[in-house]
Amino acid sequence: MADLDGNTKIEKNYYVDKPFAVNGNFHVKGAANLDWGVKKHLSNIFDPRTGNTVMFAFDHGYFMGSVSGLERLDLLMPKLIPHVDVLMATRGALRTSVKPNFRKGIALRVSSGSSMLNDDLSHEVIAVDIEDAIRMNADALAVQVFIGADGQLSSIDNLSRVINAANRYSIPALGVVAVGKNMERTSQYFKLATRIVAEMGASIVKTYYCDNFDEVAAACPVPIVVAGGKKLPEKEALTMAYQAIQGGARGVDMGRNIFQSAYATAMADAVSRIVHRKYTDAHAWEFFCDVTKTTG
Repeated sequence: MADLDGNTKIEKNYYVDKPFAVNGNFHVKGAANLDWGVKKHLSNIFDPRTGNTVMFAFDHGYFMGSVSGLERLDLLMPKLIPHVDVLMATRGALRTSVKPNFRKGIALRVSSGSSMLNDDLSHEVIAVDIEDAIRMNADALAVQVFIGADGQLSSIDNLSRVINAANRYSIPALGVVAVGKNMERTSQYFKLATRIVAEMGASIVKTYYCDNFDEVAAACPVPIVVAGGKKLPEKEALTMAYQAIQGGARGVDMGRNIFQSAYATAMADAVSRIVHRKYTDAHAWEFFCDVTKTTG
């Protein structure tokens, strides 16, 4: 067994000023040695021109039911799809509310668990089998992982089983680092959680922004996509997106910070400009304000 005490005595160096050294000629971090099929799926998620992605998460209904802003998916999705790269959703939402002729990536939520009426959301199960994920033409299979929570062992088992099944069909796995109410959003925690998920074999890790995020991103050998989390004022959400990209994230996954905005389309466009067009948060905010003035 590893000497856990000994691992804390040597000062760590994350070399945040040095780019990842095993990219080869491929644009996705840590994927240079993967096969063609996985790379094709990853290229549907991460824009080859920038290496970054804008995900739009609207899978909240699997545990929250009808969420404010997501009451009518059929009306919302046509407005937002042009401004994002990937839809992160359940199979039910995709099949019922998204036209199959759209040309964006799909991160399919395959884990599920208790509803918001239950205080403990950490004990999830795998709800979608690999055959249905293939029928959905998913580009990534998303699994919630609860490091440090009561459901840690079962969620790691969920992740490992999804990775094993996905690897057989060259589909990337996306490990979603969950933060329970008793866990602090610190760089120490996220360094632990993201590294565990990556070393389990996930090709993408979704997590939250935190102080010293550049160290979290540097220590994770696969791309990190930063979750938007709870609804923030638009200016603050754009600043978080900018800081995440500057800190080494390869994308953001905005859900509530887009669909709960009074100007969801403008917000999605502003986020995309930060992620793909090197807008600063100030420039993105100026763009957002100009658009919303025009649209009223």
